[in-house]
Amino acid sequence: MEKEELLLSAIAGDINAFQALFAGFQHQLKSYLYRLVTDRDDVDDLTQDTFVRAFTKIGTFNRRSSLKTWVFRIATNLAYDHLRKLKRWQADAQDRAADLAISSEEIREVFWMTHDTSPAGAYEMKEHIDYCFTCISKTLPIEKQVALILKDIYDFQVKEICLILGKTEGVIKHLLNDARNTMTNIFEHRCALINKNGICHQCSHINEIFNPKQNQQEELMKLELVKASKRYNREQLFELRTLLVKAIDPLNAAGTDFHEEIMNCLKTAIGEKSNFFDRKRDKAE
Repeated sequence: MEKEELLLSAIAGDINAFQALFAGFQHQLKSYLYRLVTDRDDVDDLTQDTFVRAFTKIGTFNRRSSLKTWVFRIATNLAYDHLRKLKRWQADAQDRAADLAISSEEIREVFWMTHDTSPAGAYEMKEHIDYCFTCISKTLPIEKQVALILKDIYDFQVKEICLILGKTEGVIKHLLNDARNTMTNIFEHRCALINKNGICHQCSHINEIFNPKQNQQEELMKLELVKASKRYNREQLFELRTLLVKAIDPLNAAGTDFHEEIMNCLKTAIGEKSNFFDRKRDKAE
């Protein structure tokens, strides 16, 4: 069945047709939701809720946009409802997570176990740069985070983001400009990869721990971000960072499980989770 026929059938209430269309962008939707909520269980719940909500309301789809854009609007509204109950992160959230990990032998043991035994427990610096981008983006107000990720990571057009957020083109451009400036400023002052005065060496420091036999400088120089750090301006470096992030699937990368544990540590450090081991106990039960 052609896509147009599937769409007409879906609008008429055919759940199988809707499922076929939804499957075409479901993976990207889950990746997007993960960058917003940073919890795989929440992503699964939100994806399911999005599917149900979208199919229930499919009769109202007026085709002013693609079905994908329309579904992303529903998912974004659900994620917004979830996120507004939580405080936005501070730029030092990763530092606080590092302090917690250093002070807890149990947490470090979980990191080692995940790294040594999980098929998705590898550590690569480029994946940690992606993790860092996600963390820093969560310091932004939600609408700025959404606009930035949709445009710079998932290549949505401004007019599509207008429909997703229910804002005018001028407002979306303003949100994007502010979000990029804020992110660029934070990276410029924090990231030692692009500024020798940067205070954060976390990605290379963790690499030294978990990949001790690896040539550190050789690995660093594989990153275009590092090679360009002395000749590019800050806006160009931010664009390079987004290109690196776009190439990584945060839900299915080589170190997905490893970074989930780091994320869990961070959420514990900032008080978003009461105990690092709560999630593990819940899953075991």
